[in-house]
Amino acid sequence: MSQVRLHHVGLLMPSEEAAQRFMKLIGLEEDHRGYVPEYKALCIFAQANGASPVELVIPQGGKLSEYKDGKPVIHHLAFAVSDIQAVQAEYAAKGMPLLDEQPVRGAGDFMVNFLKPRYTGGILVEFVQNTR
Repeated sequence: MSQVRLHHVGLLMPSEEAAQRFMKLIGLEEDHRGYVPEYKALCIFAQANGASPVELVIPQGGKLSEYKDGKPVIHHLAFAVSDIQAVQAEYAAKGMPLLDEQPVRGAGDFMVNFLKPRYTGGILVEFVQNTR
């Protein structure tokens, strides 16, 4: 696999209000937001002083709403890759298919797919390829 670098850390939040309180408490400013219909989630990307972004994921129904009983929790680590299709093929060849058959447009100018926690010892890993 090509070199990877940390893209962001994803936090699951119970509501937009909880996300706003968290951002204020930590001193994060919203950079951008988007809705990902495939995962039924509002995603707010925030950061402070140019540091790695934090993605605040707010479920709007679906399976994410049930995760950890809707409590705030670290949800995933996301790594930037140059070719998400190659990453997907590499893991499939190892018998570890990614979550979705094809990458999904994320909440920004990027495509995403996830390596299931069963393959990583319990950590959900997201692969992110910029599209711009």
